[in-house]
Amino acid sequence: MPPVAENYSLGFQVELNKIDSELKKLWAQGEGAMTRASLVNLAVYSEAPGSLEKNTQLIAKIAENHACRAIVIGADCKTKENRVEAWISAHCHISRTGSKQICSEQISFLLEGPCANLLPSIVFSHLDSDLPFYLWWQSEFREPMDRQLWAWVDRVIYDSQTWKDFRAQMRLVESAQKEAKQRIVLCDLNWTRLDRVRFALAQFFDHPASHHRFAKIKKARIDFAPGFRSTAVLFAGWLAAQLNWRIEKRNGGGVLQFINLNGHKIDIELRERPGEPIGEIVLNSREVEFVVSRAKCGDLLEVSRGEPGEKRLPQLMPAGSNDPVSLMSEELMRGGPHHVYLHAVNCVRDLL
Repeated sequence: MPPVAENYSLGFQVELNKIDSELKKLWAQGEGAMTRASLVNLAVYSEAPGSLEKNTQLIAKIAENHACRAIVIGADCKTKENRVEAWISAHCHISRTGSKQICSEQISFLLEGPCANLLPSIVFSHLDSDLPFYLWWQSEFREPMDRQLWAWVDRVIYDSQTWKDFRAQMRLVESAQKEAKQRIVLCDLNWTRLDRVRFALAQFFDHPASHHRFAKIKKARIDFAPGFRSTAVLFAGWLAAQLNWRIEKRNGGGVLQFINLNGHKIDIELRERPGEPIGEIVLNSREVEFVVSRAKCGDLLEVSRGEPGEKRLPQLMPAGSNDPVSLMSEELMRGGPHHVYLHAVNCVRDLL
């Protein structure tokens, strides 16, 4: 049987030139009792200490619902000499019929030295050529962006919530996309965090009879947790992009000011509060207040509308989760470009 990463170990250490032959042996040992499954190449790159073990644990959970060939890379670019170590393992779970184990394989690499020179050859030589290539980049992007690497990527996944300089990082990501002739789809987990709250707010306006309230919106408030201001700004960007608002200015005290198509000003207050990344959103038109807030139970949203100050009976909707496995699972279920995300970013790029 293959080494199953239930304890999240890296598996068997192997020589670089024997990875393919050792993988064949691994699957041959489990022939008849297990099935190898893979829908995508999923490479994970991190420069954080201990990332190999941490990302192996994440891949083990992700692979339960998203079969893949995982290439997990931990890099230490501060050492002067190049060194590469490799391991192979498999993440297996019982099929719904209970007859076979469904397994995804993982190849792990520890890179030391000038890692930018090693990464493309490491990744390319171990891709399943018949499958799309998703690259989950967990570190800061740096110049120069390797043209050889990005030319192969179908979807690059990152989390802008961790970026110290959004504009500089976004410029690098977009330069990689340009080098790849726009084939790369940009997937921001900070945007994925907003899926449920965006859906909850949008459902207020699903019926055409409610569309007239768009022009009556005069202010909004977004409560966000410490460290998640960029998430709140992205939500404001989504509102602005969908309603054709343009940014007017950023006032003191955390207030963003937009102008709608009729020339009216809309103030969006950003308020930091402990709790979930987005704790509450309040949207005010002239007569109606729309509220989306995190329920006390934590995994539901409470949504309500009515006149300001009146008592209301909220509806409950799914809230989603902020853990990386849930966010990645949501992202891996998607297809196509993220045009709405890019429009939102362009609306508030200078504020992030």
